[in-house]
Amino acid sequence: MSTEPLRFDTKIAVLLREDLETWQRLNVTAFLVSGLGTEVPEVVGEPYEDADGVPYLPMFRQPVLVFEGTEETLAAAHARVLSRSLPRAVFTGDLFATGNDRDNRAAVRAVPTGALDLVGLAVHGPRNAVDKVLKGARMHP
Repeated sequence: MSTEPLRFDTKIAVLLREDLETWQRLNVTAFLVSGLGTEVPEVVGEPYEDADGVPYLPMFRQPVLVFEGTEETLAAAHARVLSRSLPRAVFTGDLFATGNDRDNRAAVRAVPTGALDLVGLAVHGPRNAVDKVLKGARMHP
């Protein structure tokens, strides 16, 4: 078994608006990455199992990098991810007031692309492309 660190050709990244409260950051991150595994199934690894044979669900096979930025940084990243047609998920401020998937989708559908109150964005793609999308963002502390 190799002990050299793995370097992935792709990157999974989440960009959060810097003014979110801690609980919001955690909630938004969880929601955003849940969409990537369904749309890009190759990012999900094999199921886990402990030494007693108890099975656990599979998880992403690579790290998820979390960034933060201003409202302007998020808007610019959103425009760039759309122009690159990369797999993406969005979380808007309106979703904090909804309580289920149907209402979440309706809240996003009700707002034109340029007017979305973006608080989070997840993206997956080639490392270089994701880096370009996230230009101006900084790693989450």
